[in-house]
Amino acid sequence: MIINKAVFLDRDGTINHDEKGYISKPEDFNLYDYSTKSICLLNQLGYKVFIVSNQSGIGRGYFTEQDLDKVHQKMMALFAKDNAMIEKTYYCPYFKDAVLPEYRQNLEMRKPEIGMFKQAQKEYDFRIKSSFMIGDKPDDIIFGKRAGLTSILLMTGNGMDSLATLDEWETKPDYVAENLLTACQLIEYLDKKNNA
Repeated sequence: MIINKAVFLDRDGTINHDEKGYISKPEDFNLYDYSTKSICLLNQLGYKVFIVSNQSGIGRGYFTEQDLDKVHQKMMALFAKDNAMIEKTYYCPYFKDAVLPEYRQNLEMRKPEIGMFKQAQKEYDFRIKSSFMIGDKPDDIIFGKRAGLTSILLMTGNGMDSLATLDEWETKPDYVAENLLTACQLIEYLDKKNNA
């Protein structure tokens, strides 16, 4: 019997460079050089891979959902080129202080709330206890904890700043990793250990 398991990934600062702030154009989206290798490793280990991303730049009026779609088309093309499989990308443009009224909603979809997790859980079959959340911000770790996932904080993106404020968080990461690749290698180690 095959037991499905999943890895949820934050986007900016986790799989791609985040120095430019809000990414609104495909040309500003650049993967870390180890990201496709990391996803391929997760694929080989049998994990479904989901991206869960807050995209408040839409609600702020910085770019549109159509702009974001073009960015994600580039992202998927970069992964596909190296045979790295992303099951689905979820994003939330809504937040309570949005400039654009149509996005001014306090929905459960926005991390650290777990609406995106619940959506994936409804659409795909996976075992929560065997699944992970990887990200560089407190909201990612809190999201993971609230969903019952094993959480890994990265030192890329905002990770170093996040680590500095760890004492103020409502919850702590299960693990800390240098980057996405070392996080995926940790998952590989834990996977082998649990199946030994």
